[in-house]
Amino acid sequence: MNVEQMKQVLKEILTTTDLTPCVVGHRGVGKTAGIVQVCREIGRTYLPLRLGQMEVGDLVGIPFRDGERMHWSRPAWWPGDDEPPAVVHCDELNRAQQEDTLQAIFQFVEPPAEGLQRALHTHRLAPRHKVVVTINPPDGTYQVATLDRALIDRMVMLYVETDYQCWARYAAQRELDTDVRGFLAGNSGLLARQGAPLDMQVEPTERGWEMVSILRRHCRFPGDLAMEVYSGVVGKEAAIAFMRWLSDKSGRPLTAVDILDHWPEVAQQAAAQRDDVQAATISDLLATLQVRQALQPEQEDHLVAYLAVLPRDLRFGLVKSLLRIPAVALAISQDRYDAVVLDAIRVISAETQAAPSH
Repeated sequence: MNVEQMKQVLKEILTTTDLTPCVVGHRGVGKTAGIVQVCREIGRTYLPLRLGQMEVGDLVGIPFRDGERMHWSRPAWWPGDDEPPAVVHCDELNRAQQEDTLQAIFQFVEPPAEGLQRALHTHRLAPRHKVVVTINPPDGTYQVATLDRALIDRMVMLYVETDYQCWARYAAQRELDTDVRGFLAGNSGLLARQGAPLDMQVEPTERGWEMVSILRRHCRFPGDLAMEVYSGVVGKEAAIAFMRWLSDKSGRPLTAVDILDHWPEVAQQAAAQRDDVQAATISDLLATLQVRQALQPEQEDHLVAYLAVLPRDLRFGLVKSLLRIPAVALAISQDRYDAVVLDAIRVISAETQAAPSH
């Protein structure tokens, strides 16, 4: 993405989520300038941390004793709870010279768990304040440290590359020298030397997919930009597969919500699903019911109606799993569902009785 697109993504993430964006780009591409502009546009104070120049004490504060307890003073850069909303810019994260400095900042860039505050040692950051990270890519042309995979997994990686049209608009706004602008208009290839491809070797993880879920719930990105953002969370291959899945509505399996809440509209599709697609629907249904358990009468009817359209082996397998969920087992064991469920229950009971005891 270019700097303008980066700014668009940063605005969404910083104003609607607690996630930590990490902007990856070559020197001079406009990472810092873009972040400063975003802060102005969303009305937040810009607080830069040059991590390449900092030690652990600069981050966690100086220890002091109060009676028998040890405390750490609040660092000068740390925004107070009552101060205006700020964006803390952890610049040059992978230029931190000491390993313990990198370990200390690890905690700070991790998004807070639900209901908790972002923290650094004993300090707690008020929810109104946000964090953004920038790094140069570890492609061998910069004196930077290789980041821990666990640290990369905790951030939304945004890859920013040079773009002449984007720079030309910026140059016009800043009223840069007309001769420079004229020269580059005819020699755009000399705007900046492209470095090696930006790739932080991001791979899909459980945490990554949860971050994608948060981004989809709270942020709005154009389709092509969404793919770039998701690539920085779960990797390019997984992001492409996910975006293709989103666009292929015809082959998409029905969800638990479809079955339980919209059965009349999806009944025909449910009956026509291939067995492998049914397996995905059944998996989502079981995961949902294990959490929700209690069903409304209409949802009970919809669940049993779904059981009725399944092939015999899939129906028996699903009933067997549903019987392990107490509230659902009571619901589907009602007399009015015998025509669909009773046969399966009898077979399962027979299997249980025939099983050798240990």
